[in-house]
Amino acid sequence: MTTKTTLVTGANRGIGYELAKQLKARGNDVIAVCRNPSPELDHLGVRVESGIDVAKAADVADLAKRVANVRLDCLIANAGILHGDTFDTLSFEGVLEQFQVNAVGTLRTVHALAPRLAEGSKVALITSRMGSMADNGSGGFYGYRMSKAALNAAGVSLARDLAKRSISVAILHPGYVKTEMTGNSGGIEPSDAAAQLLERIEALNPQNTGTFWHANGEVLPW
Repeated sequence: MTTKTTLVTGANRGIGYELAKQLKARGNDVIAVCRNPSPELDHLGVRVESGIDVAKAADVADLAKRVANVRLDCLIANAGILHGDTFDTLSFEGVLEQFQVNAVGTLRTVHALAPRLAEGSKVALITSRMGSMADNGSGGFYGYRMSKAALNAAGVSLARDLAKRSISVAILHPGYVKTEMTGNSGGIEPSDAAAQLLERIEALNPQNTGTFWHANGEVLPW
């Protein structure tokens, strides 16, 4: 049986690290992409491609060159940032930074690596239900909400455009996960979130491509 190859961005910590770890345990060849490596990632026994900031076009182009001879069965676009802005503390520079990483950076990564994706492969975009307009009952988090809503829109377009190559796209909310991004205040451990995300990716197919899911399987409102 041919070993599957999965590339994970934002893999040095949190959910990304757990995804790389669990994929490795399942027998996948894993390419772990990050800006800065971590000791835990370096000892995981996967291929680490560091020095990659998805907000920088040159870095993503470099990544594409590094994996030019690789056939990818799955791309998990997990890299993201969050600024806890309120209306009173709004920073437009921060809003733009979140757009550059969460939305533009993710789309840039998928676009650059699309030639490496095998026929019938899968793309998973790690987004947030905070990008849902129907689910927004508290306001705030302008840059994060807006960038994730933009990412969700990109995910639907990718699902349509990549369908011609039988590539399926999942738009996935991992839950409120206890990571550095959330100040470790989440209610779900990264290992549990990663396991649920992998279940959703396993169930992804051309019939349900473009769906906005919670990691627990719930279909989320736009």
